[in-house]
Amino acid sequence: MKEETSLTPEEVAGILKIAKNTVYELVKRGELKAYRVGRKIRIDLEDVEAYKIKGKNLDLIRPDTPLTVNISSPQSIISFEEEPAKLDHRLVICGQDVLLDILAKYLEHHPNGTRALRHQVGSAAGLLALYQGNAHMASAHLWNGDSGVYNVTYVRHLLFGTPAIIVHMAFRMIGFYVAKGNPKEIKSWRDLTRPDLTFINREKGCGTRVLLDEQFRRLEVDRRMIKGYEREEHSHLAVASVVARGEADVGLGNEKAPLQVRGIEFIPLQKERYELVMKKEDMDKPQFQAVIEILQSRQFKAELQGLGDYDLTETGRIVAEV
Repeated sequence: MKEETSLTPEEVAGILKIAKNTVYELVKRGELKAYRVGRKIRIDLEDVEAYKIKGKNLDLIRPDTPLTVNISSPQSIISFEEEPAKLDHRLVICGQDVLLDILAKYLEHHPNGTRALRHQVGSAAGLLALYQGNAHMASAHLWNGDSGVYNVTYVRHLLFGTPAIIVHMAFRMIGFYVAKGNPKEIKSWRDLTRPDLTFINREKGCGTRVLLDEQFRRLEVDRRMIKGYEREEHSHLAVASVVARGEADVGLGNEKAPLQVRGIEFIPLQKERYELVMKKEDMDKPQFQAVIEILQSRQFKAELQGLGDYDLTETGRIVAEV
């Protein structure tokens, strides 16, 4: 099983969106675990995830903290060093999807743009960071099981009376991660309560976890019946890796992550809205106007289209003022 989840330096570079030489440097410095198979270097997927999760344990970075940022790899762990200059014109963006990394790249090159700090946390944590002034914008994909509407209710409550704008980024498909061929024939939410299945969950407050809990609330099924419900991972890729290793029979996540993990099949369940939230009071600032322009631009949408697996029919549309 280990062989199935071991990666070459080139594959790790693709996952972290960095140069292959940077991967070798991380291994040399001991920041990324690796081993040799003959003359070749291999890296376990779980060690790549452990490297990424280190950054999630950093305290949220305040927008006015004096920092210098290394974003040669938008999706890798961001390193921070003290610097006299302020970050008055840099944006902290919370969220985990690669779409936000691409947005950060475009923002840096926009005439009214700036460099962006990426903080990879779930939806609820990102919205609370936005409310507390620790972030400038946050992505969300939080489903309300009563109304069937994404994000509006949660933004209204987690921002505690702070007027906000919700901008649509993309539709994503959410579904089950299962072993190739789906040998246990897992098809529905209720299947998760079967005694012969072990589930791997996401952390509290992320959109995927909220979707699971809302579905079970609507079905009036006790979620504690799910074997493995208490075990958590902090990314779609980590969940897919657990299933690939045979440590769980099923996980829940977006359609993109299983493409990077061998031996995983995706069972689609629900199309979700992935959206960006900003405070209304910031919308007249040039950097925030630049974000809207980028999201609505043909160039940006064309690059996202090249990724596949995203529905971009409403990308850039302001869907709500809350």
